[in-house]
Amino acid sequence: MTSTTEALGGSASVDRAAPSVTRPFYVYAVLANSLFQRGVFVLFLYQRGFSVGQVALLQTLLYLVSGLAELPTGVIADRIGRRASIVIGQVLIAGCLLGQVTSSNYWVFLALFIGQGVGMACVSGSDTALLYDLLVRRGATTDYVKIKSRFTMLGTVTSGAAIVLGGQLQRISWGVVYAGSAACLVLAVVVLMSRVPEIRGADAVDEQEGTEEGHGDATAWRAMLRVATPALVTLVVVSGLMHATLTPYIILTQKTLSDQGAGTAWVSVVISAGFFVGGLTPLLSDRANRRIGYRIVVPVSLLTLAAALALSGLGVVWVTIAAFLALVGIPEITAVLVDNVFNEAVPSRHRASLLSMIAFVESALIGTGYLVLGALMDGLGSGTGMAAYAAVPVLACILWLPVLFRGARVATEIEKPADRKAS
Repeated sequence: MTSTTEALGGSASVDRAAPSVTRPFYVYAVLANSLFQRGVFVLFLYQRGFSVGQVALLQTLLYLVSGLAELPTGVIADRIGRRASIVIGQVLIAGCLLGQVTSSNYWVFLALFIGQGVGMACVSGSDTALLYDLLVRRGATTDYVKIKSRFTMLGTVTSGAAIVLGGQLQRISWGVVYAGSAACLVLAVVVLMSRVPEIRGADAVDEQEGTEEGHGDATAWRAMLRVATPALVTLVVVSGLMHATLTPYIILTQKTLSDQGAGTAWVSVVISAGFFVGGLTPLLSDRANRRIGYRIVVPVSLLTLAAALALSGLGVVWVTIAAFLALVGIPEITAVLVDNVFNEAVPSRHRASLLSMIAFVESALIGTGYLVLGALMDGLGSGTGMAAYAAVPVLACILWLPVLFRGARVATEIEKPADRKAS
């Protein structure tokens, strides 16, 4: 409990550092994550008459489009502004949610999920970049980690509460669930437009000492080639496979629980609890990093995921729920530690571009994971399909073993990790 208290502590000093920046962002975090359909949307799609494979294809498109659009939308955010990119993305997502609840045509859903993926790409990274750049203006970047942690915590807790509420709202109608989510996204946009100033890429560059012009995509690619040690490449792939297991597992568990006899309200409660667990366990990341280290935590998380998938295959609803709640949070600790390794490994000057490349790999693997797991669940049944998919984290664990036992270096000596000039 001490480590958790310390992780949550210091919020008052953080808020005093730049309250005009943090408070609107905290409100935004709550509204932008009030997505009532998140915990039950798979059930909504099944009620529309779509198969597991069709639902998996929709999710695959969502992540593939989001990954492909990430770099272009990053350029747009630099040109027209971070806030403008967020506004475009959230309005696009809200429109797609409203479109989904008014249609039952699968081809329309394909188009709507593509649009939603573009919207996600517009928002991805722009919110935290805008927050960081505003802190730069106020000389408060030393508090960024604490502020970002609280921002993430509020988003995660709100997501969990919204999922529970979504299960109850569904008893009224699916229209209330989806319209409520869209309304919250529009309110989030209103908060940004009224309380948060715009910052463009050129504005941010002017505020950073020592930033030079002329570092385009080609330079970023050369930087990637310089830092791409075999161990780092392996970590990117292994991390991608971990996310390609965790994300489809969380979402498609809705179908598994439903097939095993859990009602819609129960499913929303379980998924919500999973979000709470996934939001709280990263508070233990610092302790895990100091006492164990990411090299050990990575295979532990992968084997944990494999165990959770295998237990889902037993077909007993309470076993599936217990495994989900007990094990789903552990990979979230790994995600925090791996993110820190990536930030230390890449040069500050090109951090945003290089992390976007890594995010694209993860998005592509997540999209493929949805497709594979959906096909397995369609062909073998939801429980057996989950158990068969346990081969993916086991494969990732095998790929990681050479790095674990040889002690290969992930980062080069290009740059000291203490450099704090990049966002």
